[in-house]
Amino acid sequence: MAKLEEKVEVLEEAIKTPEEETGIKKIQRESWKPKTALGKKVNAGEIKNISEILDKGIKILETEIIDILLPNLELALLEVGQSKGKFGGGKRSIWRQTQKKTREGNKPKFATMVAVGNKDGYVGLGFGKAKETVPAREKATRIAKLNIIKIRRGCGSWHCACKSYHSIPFQVDGKLGSSEIKLMPAPRGTGLCVQDECKKILELAGITDIYSKTKGKTATRINLLGACFEALKQLTKIKIKPEHIDKSGILEGSSK
Repeated sequence: MAKLEEKVEVLEEAIKTPEEETGIKKIQRESWKPKTALGKKVNAGEIKNISEILDKGIKILETEIIDILLPNLELALLEVGQSKGKFGGGKRSIWRQTQKKTREGNKPKFATMVAVGNKDGYVGLGFGKAKETVPAREKATRIAKLNIIKIRRGCGSWHCACKSYHSIPFQVDGKLGSSEIKLMPAPRGTGLCVQDECKKILELAGITDIYSKTKGKTATRINLLGACFEALKQLTKIKIKPEHIDKSGILEGSSK
């Protein structure tokens, strides 16, 4: 019986996952060979917070930096395309398919848009295109991680003034192509009064209440989503005095 217990212990140690032994971050650091100076600093543990990079405006060129500094990122595929539905109608799809006519025949390409975020002040958006669906999704995910930004949250609505981080601190505008969007603070309990795919971006950013107003050709879904992301970028570009940040209860980045 004792020998049987010893064998069971040996088997449990053999099948033990790497995460249990050393942790996911340690495995990532050991398996990753950084190519940039920034990546080498992150891998060595000299940089432990993503804000140290974003505040200085340093460009991120390796997705492993985001994987280590923001391990709890969530991903959402956005519906930017249209597929054939029943009776000739169109149905929204996450794939935007185009094709090129050649002598050899039709050559299709697939494009998709991905949003990533930790639902706590960090969000990114990426667009990828490839000959197949899986490479397009992977490309869009990689670009979204490299485009990660930090946003400001607060309660800018005079109806509420609760000084919590459920909305945005002030009104911002975004424009891409012919699509324009205006994001406005809303009181607690309002919800996300915005287009459905823009909701996914705002949820990943950690915003729960907001008003919006759109203008232009909003049917072009890619431009509308890009305009929404550009509006979120304006939250950190606008300069605010430190005393106003404390009075208004504005949070920049993560709450943890």
